[in-house]
Amino acid sequence: MIRQDILKNIKRVVIKIGSSVISNKDKGRSALECGLSKDWVRHYARQIKLIQDKGYDVVLVSSGAIMAGRERLGLSRADLSIPEKQACAAIGQSFLMHTYEKAFEKKDIKVAQILLSHDDLGNRRRYLNAKHTIEALLERNVIPIINENDSVTVEEIKIGDNDTLSATVACLVDAQLLIILSDVEGLFNRDPSIKIKGEKAELLSHVARVNDEIERTAGKSNNKLTVGGMYTKVIAAKKTMSFGIPTLVVNGLDEKVLENIFSAKDVGTLFWSGKGKIRDRKHWIAHTLKPAGTLVVDAGARKALVERGKSLLPAGLVKIKGEFEFGKAVIIVDEEGKEIGRGLVNYNSRDLLQIKGMKTPAIKKLIGKSFYEEVIHRDDLVIF
Repeated sequence: MIRQDILKNIKRVVIKIGSSVISNKDKGRSALECGLSKDWVRHYARQIKLIQDKGYDVVLVSSGAIMAGRERLGLSRADLSIPEKQACAAIGQSFLMHTYEKAFEKKDIKVAQILLSHDDLGNRRRYLNAKHTIEALLERNVIPIINENDSVTVEEIKIGDNDTLSATVACLVDAQLLIILSDVEGLFNRDPSIKIKGEKAELLSHVARVNDEIERTAGKSNNKLTVGGMYTKVIAAKKTMSFGIPTLVVNGLDEKVLENIFSAKDVGTLFWSGKGKIRDRKHWIAHTLKPAGTLVVDAGARKALVERGKSLLPAGLVKIKGEFEFGKAVIIVDEEGKEIGRGLVNYNSRDLLQIKGMKTPAIKKLIGKSFYEEVIHRDDLVIF
């Protein structure tokens, strides 16, 4: 019934296709030698056409650029340098898009390429520009195909992996469902690759809350084609759930998986709490911006933030970690190290080191009229 109810409210869906789903790995080659499978791309073009014909907007987030570039450049070794990976992404992305374009063209569907980096999404104006571009494409029945701009991004500005990117895109476009196509059935209660006599790993059909236990259950991937594993998918689902978007992690190597999803069949793992979403801007602060530092607060400040919905004041600060400037996103933790929330700071780290633990009159005397009463105003604060 949960899956049927979700399908009733869907107008827009984001589908993330992992590298392992569209690779040639079934042709007897090692993981690092696998190239792009045109057959699988054509298969998903057919499936997405069926979804679009039912009246759904479809946004595609596709991995596979580096994998495709590896094959075309003949680079099968594991230890590629950053410039080599970027070269693979550059040549592979154009080939990936060419393959998608040809496959969708046969279905009379136009596609558009959008390459993003964290710089694009971390800037509120550019974030909204990306949103408006995607909206304009969808209004014209064009399928946006989104990837991270791996040919130029470095670690400091990387979104990280395409599971995270797909969750960000789902929130960006106000989707009602995120589908992550992987090479596994979903989240199991333990690692299914480890055989234990008399004990079978069980697939979790529904996860209502991503807590510490669920995060521990999600293992890392051993597949050298992929950047993340089940852990990145669980974190992506946590992000979408806080925005009020259900996420399905399913086996994309099952040719009928999308048909089964849209027939409300019980496939994969559904991450869905049924709760409302964090407001758009606060979700952007909490889940899109990369934290530049950490603020440790005392028990009194924790209570004021969590129970009373107050702003964070300098008096409650115990410790400042990292170096950051005014307006940057930071993590807030209690003295036991448990994350409370995130927010945008009104001070740089140097000033906070001076004023931590101080009352307002003392800060005013130290800094002068230009001081802020709040380290983080409640309008710029998200409490988890």
